[in-house]
Parts: sequence; C-alpha cells; structure tokens
Amino acid sequence: MPHNGHAGPAWVLKLAVVTGLVGVAGGAAGIAVWLALQLIQFVAFGYPFAGHHEAADAPSGLNRFLAVLAAGVLTAVAWWAIRRWGRPVVGVPAAVGGKRMPSLVTLGNAGVQILAVGLGASIGKEVAPREIGAWAAQLLTVRAGLSRRETKVLVACGAAAGLAAVYDVPLGGALFAVEVLLGELTLGTALPAFVTSAVAAFVARLVIPDEVLYHVPAMHLSPSLLVWAVVVGPLLGFAGVGFVKTTNRLQGIAPTGWKLLVVLPVVFALVGLVAVPFPEVMGNGRALGVAAMNADLDGPTLLGMAPLLALLVLGLLKTVTTAATIGAGAVGGTLTPSIAIGSALGGFLGAAWLLLWPVDGGSIASFAFIGAAAFLATTMRAPFTALVLVAEFTQQGTDILIPSLLAVSGSVAVAYVLARRRSAQMT
Repeated sequence: MPHNGHAGPAWVLKLAVVTGLVGVAGGAAGIAVWLALQLIQFVAFGYPFAGHHEAADAPSGLNRFLAVLAAGVLTAVAWWAIRRWGRPVVGVPAAVGGKRMPSLVTLGNAGVQILAVGLGASIGKEVAPREIGAWAAQLLTVRAGLSRRETKVLVACGAAAGLAAVYDVPLGGALFAVEVLLGELTLGTALPAFVTSAVAAFVARLVIPDEVLYHVPAMHLSPSLLVWAVVVGPLLGFAGVGFVKTTNRLQGIAPTGWKLLVVLPVVFALVGLVAVPFPEVMGNGRALGVAAMNADLDGPTLLGMAPLLALLVLGLLKTVTTAATIGAGAVGGTLTPSIAIGSALGGFLGAAWLLLWPVDGGSIASFAFIGAAAFLATTMRAPFTALVLVAEFTQQGTDILIPSLLAVSGSVAVAYVLARRRSAQMT
C-alpha cells in the first residue's frame, strides 16, 4: 500500500494496527446486521436466534403478506424522514473516492435496509454491512492520520470486510475490495484486503453460526454440462445486462418526497400478495437460490406447475419484485437477488437441456450453480468475485468451476461488447 513517505517501523506498526482494526470493525458490522435480522425475524415470525432463517420460511401466507406490508409502511416513513431531515446518504463508492459518510444517516440508512430485508422485502441485505464497514474504516483512518491513498484502500477493505463477515466469504470479500471497489489488483491492495476480510470473517464466527448458506447436492462434471455452459453463457449475459439496465432506470425515477410514503407501501403490498403463493420471492433471494439448486425434475409440482416451469416463473417473479422494490425507492443490494435469479434461469435452461441431452441422475444443481455465477458476474461486472462468492456460498469443489468459467466468460463477454457498443453510440 503506498504511503506518505514515512516507511519506518512506527509507520508500519500503525498501518498494521489500523488494518487489523478495520477488519475487526467489519466483523462487528456483520455481527450487528445478523443480530438485528435475528431480532426482527423473532418478533415478526417467532424464529429462534440461530441459523439462516428468513421471511420466506414463514408457513402462513397471511403472515408473509402482513410482514411485507409492515415493511413497506415502516421503511417508507423511515426513509422519508432520513431524506427530508438528514444529510445526503453517501454510498460506498463515493466513500472510497474520499467523500465523508455522515454517521447518523449512514447507520440509520443501514438499519432501515435491515428492517426491510428482515420483514421480507425483495432486496439484498449486503449493502448495509458494507456501508457500516466503510463508515467505521473512515473513522479509524481519519483518526490515525493516514494518507488519502491509504484511506481509500482501507475504506474499500472495510466495506468488503462487512460483506465477508455477514456471509462468511473471506476470499469473496477480499476480491470484492480489489476488483469492484478499487479496480486494482496489486500487492498494496491485495494484502490489506486479505487481512481485513480474514479478520472480519473470524470475528463474525464468534457469534454467527458457521453454516453453509446454500445447501446443494454434489455436482459432477459431464460433457453435456460443458457444452451447455458454452451455449448458455451469452444468454445469461444478455439477461444480466437487461436486469442491470432495468434496475438502474427504475432507481433513477424512484419516488421522492411525499410520493415515497404512498408508492413504497403499495409496491411492498403487491410483493406481499405475490409472496402468498410464492414465498421464494421474499427477502434477499436465498430461498429461491436454495430451491433452484435443489430442484428435481421428477419432484412434486408447484401450484400445478412442473419443476421446469416453476423455476422460470419464480425467476421472472423475483426479477419483477426486486426491480419494483428498487424502483419504489427502497435501498438495498442486488447481489443475492442476482444469485437467485441466475440460479432459477440456469436451472430452467438446464432442465430444458436435459430433455435434449439426458445425464445420469438428472440433477439440475450444477446448471443452477453455473447460472448463478454467470448472471452475478454480469450484474456485478466482476467475474472473479462473482464466481468465488457462489463457490463460497455453496462450498463446492473444483469440478463445477470448469464449466462455470466457460459460462462466466460468455456472459461477461456479451456484457463487455454491449457496453462498448453503447459507449460508441454515445460518442
């Protein structure tokens, strides 16, 4: 990490201590988010303080609807108040660029996001721990008197450490810092990213149970899977680009002022109605991802639909509910919703492929995994981070990485070509 010119032992010691503290702060951010979610879900659904329970697991359709409706009303009032009387919210990219994050507004905005996700809003929870981690890193680096360059790197690492802690993805968190937030893979960025994410994940494990986020069956490599990955990668790239463009446009026209108090509860109520027959659309998307990766072509029907058709319907519904939630003025992430949508689309396309090229066992877990990685790589514009995150979420081995790399290459290539074409048209 470049420094201010004083490379003596005192400087090295100070930088090492601050780096370690940033990792601890990221771990604390992950713990705070997890505990807040547990408390919200205990009150709303009666879940115990353990495991990866979520709103989609509630057995009562009425309970699911009322929870999402309550989320719409409560978060609309909270976000309206923050935006009316608080200072402007500073996001993580702006903070990495040097803009100061206001303490009360940052913590309040993160808290409202957690409330929304805990009650079942169709949006990711990963932005909240990233914001808290970046905010804490800013405080530490300013007090330590670090240079602008050192501060930039450690603020990015703090945000990534929050992600690593809340999901127990230390390598994915480190890659998120260098590939997404900094766009620079050097020794000076990789070293603090590795340290902070490792420390954060370790600290979080002191409280958060060490459990696999997505339980999936064993995945095996086959010629059919390899060919499918090459064919489907570009298709998932087009889908990912479309999702990003849609959410960006809706975010740009999201209601402000008093309109937020009307639109947000109405949209959340509609999401709650969808969640009555389709609970998988609720929350950050883990429920749908697990369902897609464990779908069985010979399994029972869902509301009269065959598993193949059910995956397509759920993927489209999750796309619509997430985009509508963002367009209604809610704040949150699209990381885990992208995994949900990608796994559903991958599972659907894989199930259709198996009808043409059957494989012994007929499991579509591998197809769903690859779909999640390729779709996420496109929406994040970060192929390394996306693939590692999905691998850490599922704790899968090397066999599945070979076709995943092919699919991710195809999806990212399509996104790159489309981006170049848009740039050329604008100039």
